[in-house]
Amino acid sequence: MTSPSVDAPFGRVLTAIVTPFTPDGGLDLVGLATLAEHLVAEGNDGLVVNGTTGESPTTTRAEKLAVVRTVVEAVGDRAQVVAGVGTYDTAQSVELSQDAAKAGATGLMAVTPYYSRPPEAGVIAHTERIADSTDLPVMLYDIPARTGLALSHETLVRLSAHPRIVAVKDAKGDMGATGWLLARCDLAVYSGADELTLPLLSIGGVGVVSVVSHVATRPIADLLRAYLGGDVARARDLNLRLQSAYVGIFRTQGVILTKAALRLLGLPAGPVRLPLVDATDEQITVLTQDLTRAGVLPA
Repeated sequence: MTSPSVDAPFGRVLTAIVTPFTPDGGLDLVGLATLAEHLVAEGNDGLVVNGTTGESPTTTRAEKLAVVRTVVEAVGDRAQVVAGVGTYDTAQSVELSQDAAKAGATGLMAVTPYYSRPPEAGVIAHTERIADSTDLPVMLYDIPARTGLALSHETLVRLSAHPRIVAVKDAKGDMGATGWLLARCDLAVYSGADELTLPLLSIGGVGVVSVVSHVATRPIADLLRAYLGGDVARARDLNLRLQSAYVGIFRTQGVILTKAALRLLGLPAGPVRLPLVDATDEQITVLTQDLTRAGVLPA
């Protein structure tokens, strides 16, 4: 869509890409390369690999490294490749960060440490250790619904002082909190929830790390382009048109229906890994209706 800039360090539209698997559950690296190339051709400025949508909780360190290498080789210098490296273990997160840097990633994404729910001092120390481990810019990932721990205003402002912590993927769903943050530091804020991208842009967000863009990169990129170009009415209309896709992909865990949607479009996906389970026939029927209503599938 657009080249990365000072206010959007990773570009405007990034897809949190799924990890395609073979029918027996192994990595489908050929399919991953094909999907990555397709998404960049559709208009993505970047791809976030090894995130939740990439099923990172169930891939090994070696598999994560292979995913980064494959996507870097597939898209070259045509797009940012941001590697998810956050875990509940600081040492492991540092190892993943260094692996990603050696494999050619252009940025890192660090989710808040989950399950152990450390105090603020622990979150700060953990995140700064990740940021200190390579020369790559870091995007924080604030998603309390998954981690059980929201990043406080004070923590985010303090972390923004680190020279390599440049952005946050905001999936908190609290526009008031995000507005407070934007007024107090210069972190680039990316929407981490597709349905909130337009509202977030209106208070100073710079882009989106999207799941729905697997099947709707072009209209999502058009939405951002319209809003940032001053055509708010067109951005609103595009957002309304996309509502069925937003709802459809997230009727259950996003990666389940994203992979189902990719299969409907003839794109690489494969199954999900346990403890996730593939979409049922009934879920796929409803998803087809949702995507057709949104214009993603032909009527």
